[in-house]
Amino acid sequence: MTAAHPHRLRGLIYAVVSNLCFSTGGLWVRTIRELPDGYEMVLWRSIAMSVVLGAVVSALYRGEAVAKVAAIGRWGVVSAGCLAATFFAFILSVTNTTVANTTITMSLAPLMTAIAGLIFLHERVSTRTWLAIAVAAIGLATMFVDALGGDGWIGILYALGVPAGLAANVVINRRHGVSVDMVPTVLVAGLLSIAVALPLGWPLTASGHDIVILSLMGTVQLACGCLFITLAMRYLPAVEVGLFTLLETVLGPVWVWLAYGERPSSLALAGGMLIVGALILNTLLGPRPNAHPSPTPKQ
Repeated sequence: MTAAHPHRLRGLIYAVVSNLCFSTGGLWVRTIRELPDGYEMVLWRSIAMSVVLGAVVSALYRGEAVAKVAAIGRWGVVSAGCLAATFFAFILSVTNTTVANTTITMSLAPLMTAIAGLIFLHERVSTRTWLAIAVAAIGLATMFVDALGGDGWIGILYALGVPAGLAANVVINRRHGVSVDMVPTVLVAGLLSIAVALPLGWPLTASGHDIVILSLMGTVQLACGCLFITLAMRYLPAVEVGLFTLLETVLGPVWVWLAYGERPSSLALAGGMLIVGALILNTLLGPRPNAHPSPTPKQ
């Protein structure tokens, strides 16, 4: 066994754990007893996440913690703003449609990033990726058709804000050469989302029980998910880290299905299978670069 093998195993473990954390988002939301305003949900979740990440930044950088946060620069703050937007999009989506619809729509991030790169950065999109985009579009259209019978389509529209925000984040980082230190950037995203959510969610009405649930959500789903995916990126190529994010797409609806019986319809499952299948084939058949560019966290 070479020395690289234990490091790779460590990366695989971190990647699995990070997506296990991310996949719990819908479960936490469904555990809330009296669903408060979506903006208030973002507020409490972001407060908990920011406290945890603030402690991590302080422990990692000690006396240089403030300097490290400031070092992300102007475009780093814009990047954090894009991430903060995904926090709102996720909560508003999962409170207006099924967890399956939300997580499957969110999984379009790699394909939406490819389209954004073509439009804004003039990066070539391979024929393989165009085919994946076409298949995923059919899958998304199938989910919309299924949701038109109720209000679920509104949640799908909100969910599209997650891959759109992540795609915008990638474009900003590439165009402006931003070298993002992920943990301080996500911390700033949390602080920005608090600043926006507080006035929009006022007056606050969440019960003590629901504040605890939202705080656990911010700690487990976001803070721990972001920390473990950061560790995974030290040992795995970006293409492999991206493939592992499909665990969230698959497991997110499963947790809610098992706990609360929220079963997606057959048509929604068919559309979801088209999207996930397109993503898997596009990833597995694509090039495997040696570089480790940093994918951004979700939700």
